[in-house]
Amino acid sequence: MTASPTVRRRRIARELRQLRERAGMTLDVAARQLDMSKSNLSRIENAQIGIKPRDVRAALALYEVTGNDAEALIEIARGAQQRGWWQHYSDVLPEWFEFYVGLEAEAATLRTYEAEAVPGLLQTEAYAREIYRRTAGEDDLDRKVAARLRRQDVLRNEDSPVELSVVLNEAVLLRPVGGRAVMAGQLTHLEAVAHLPNVTMQVLPFEAGGHPAMNSPYVILTFADAADAAVVYLENLTTGLALEEGGQVRSYSLVHEELRQLALDPAASLVRLKEASRYFT
Repeated sequence: MTASPTVRRRRIARELRQLRERAGMTLDVAARQLDMSKSNLSRIENAQIGIKPRDVRAALALYEVTGNDAEALIEIARGAQQRGWWQHYSDVLPEWFEFYVGLEAEAATLRTYEAEAVPGLLQTEAYAREIYRRTAGEDDLDRKVAARLRRQDVLRNEDSPVELSVVLNEAVLLRPVGGRAVMAGQLTHLEAVAHLPNVTMQVLPFEAGGHPAMNSPYVILTFADAADAAVVYLENLTTGLALEEGGQVRSYSLVHEELRQLALDPAASLVRLKEASRYFT
């Protein structure tokens, strides 16, 4: 899988922040020494903006990091300068969502719960088109749908497909998005995806009652390299939020495990999926 520049930028941000703190320097002091503003250095350390390899080299010299350790970080910084495929869709993808797609592109595992709609990674073209019509209008519809479908490559990557654990509220299967034909096609697609060896799909049935994610769909992303910390991604109508603190990730991970226990197992979920399909055929 091609290394994501978003993940590389995030790692450089974290490394530079930790090295500065280890060197006992405040943001003010380090920024003056690096001939940049405090706000710029803060944004670099929070992965809000990138940093050029030559500026990484200057920061490492300031923090007295040399040799192979320095060269490894500079190489990561070079990777962060590359363009990901999603940046070709920057005209239709908000900046905050580009950040998420960049993380998704290199995730080793994704754990997600959806209450209202099929997750983007599992949508058919027709279903995705209808979702965009309902939530964002007709503008640039073809490019938005194309970007969503391109994201799905992570499920079938030949070298390292993402491991996906998805819990779907039963309502997702019964809400006729786009009409009967669109929904029938979508449910058939879900059946096919559920048989992929890297996908675990479970349905949270109505009879499960209340549960800990009733007000919060989420995605939990983890990465193959232990240096890249896990992230919880939340989204609303106008923005997305990435939670990176260990305690936050652990809380959502526990919620996901509880949902999996409340949900039907994968075999029973397939049966429920087939039952839902009968409503639309």
